[in-house]
Amino acid sequence: MWDEIREVLVNGSEEEKELFRLTLQAIRQKRERQSAYPSGFMGLSGRFVSPGVYEFRVSVTPYLLNRGGVVHGGMTALLADSTMGSLINRSLPDDQFAVTSEMKIHYLSPGRGKELISRATLLDLRHPFAVASCTITDERERKVAYATGTFFIGTRR
Repeated sequence: MWDEIREVLVNGSEEEKELFRLTLQAIRQKRERQSAYPSGFMGLSGRFVSPGVYEFRVSVTPYLLNRGGVVHGGMTALLADSTMGSLINRSLPDDQFAVTSEMKIHYLSPGRGKELISRATLLDLRHPFAVASCTITDERERKVAYATGTFFIGTRR
C-alpha cells in the first residue's frame, strides 16, 4: 500500500494528488470536529447567515464530479442533507440530535463552476420532527437543486 501511495504522489495526475489532499482534510476534520468523512472530503464548514438560515460554501473539486464533468447528483443530495441537518442540529438543545427521516430533491441544472452555495431554512421544529428546505446555487446564483427534508429528533442518552 505504501508503495502505491508513493507512486501516486510522485507520478500521479494533479487530480489524483488533489484526492490525497482531500483525504487528509477529511481525516483532519473527523479528528478535530467529529465530522463524517464525506463532510471532510467536501470541506464543509457552515455558518448562520441569518436567524433560521444556515449556509455551506463548497469548492467544486474532482471528488464531487461525475464522468460528465459536472457535480454528481449524489454529492448534491449529500450537500443538501448536510446543510439541512446542520441547521436543525445547531437549533436544538445539547441533549437532542436530529437524523434525516425523509428527503426530496429536485435537480434544476447541472452543478458546474467553482463553488456551490447551499442554504437551508428551518420550516418547522416541533419534537419529534423538524422540517427544512434547501436551495443550492452556483457562484453565479444559478439554481442547481432544491430539497426538502424531514428530520427525526432524538434525545441523547
